[in-house]
Amino acid sequence: MSVATRVETTDPGSAASDVRPPVLRRRSSTRELKRFSANALWGVVSIIVFVCSVFPVYWMLNTSFKPNSDVISPTPQWWPENFTLRNYITVLFEPARPDRANFPSAFVMSLAVTGLTLLICLVFAFVGAVAVSRFKFRGRRQYIIALLIIQMIPGEALMFTIFGMVDSWRLLNTVIGLTIVYLAGVLPFTIWMLRGFVAGVPADLEEAAMIDGCTRTQAFWKVTFPLLAPGLISTGVFAFIQAWNEFLMALIIMQSPGSYTLPIWLRAFQQATQSTNWAAIMAGSTLLALPVVIFFLFVQGRMTGGLVAGAVKG
Repeated sequence: MSVATRVETTDPGSAASDVRPPVLRRRSSTRELKRFSANALWGVVSIIVFVCSVFPVYWMLNTSFKPNSDVISPTPQWWPENFTLRNYITVLFEPARPDRANFPSAFVMSLAVTGLTLLICLVFAFVGAVAVSRFKFRGRRQYIIALLIIQMIPGEALMFTIFGMVDSWRLLNTVIGLTIVYLAGVLPFTIWMLRGFVAGVPADLEEAAMIDGCTRTQAFWKVTFPLLAPGLISTGVFAFIQAWNEFLMALIIMQSPGSYTLPIWLRAFQQATQSTNWAAIMAGSTLLALPVVIFFLFVQGRMTGGLVAGAVKG
């Protein structure tokens, strides 16, 4: 008796639901059933998207650790039964030939082009974003519209024009030539993206700092610039991925085997192995993707932390 009394008195919600009319209870249960069904449906869709996204990466890694005889076998192996690192040794230590580069030289070339593109892109994008967000000048609206129009033009439509320009400048097969081409393709989007971050920082913060005694330059560097760190990191990630993985422009600009970047080296490596050593090709693809993963893992924590800090301070 005493236990039943305590349950009834300590659970007023259940007691109230018991006195509701049957129609209300049916409506409530119907809403809960619809909510549960919607959550279950979205959960299934999320799992399907996750599997479709991760499975190619898993299969690339799985294939890179198998002997080539197991790769071409009609029976798929979901786990490398004959685990081997021979494919990575083949990719890393294969000697260079006159008609194609080896992996280390292509890695150094990709690193030089990507690093230079990233550095120059961040500097110019930052200055351009501040100019279109903080200052009003004649032609500002047309400049912003031009940034949008440039992004709509496919790079394939300009490749012959770009090749002619780079050739006339005698910059074929050079890091500077490919860096200029990458900057032309990446810079409009990075300016547009960074412009949103600059516009999101209230100008009142700078004015408050100037009232406290800072000059305009000091207010910008001490107040606004730290809040733009998430934007700089986000645009840096975009520029790094675009420059590291780009294939078409590198193919027409870097024609000499000694100037191949990693995507071009992987294509030449596939042709040299006559498309039969798929295990080595997957090992090369893994090594090609590894720097992007490492770079993203290095900056993603700071990017998230900067976004949270900026939201709190803003």
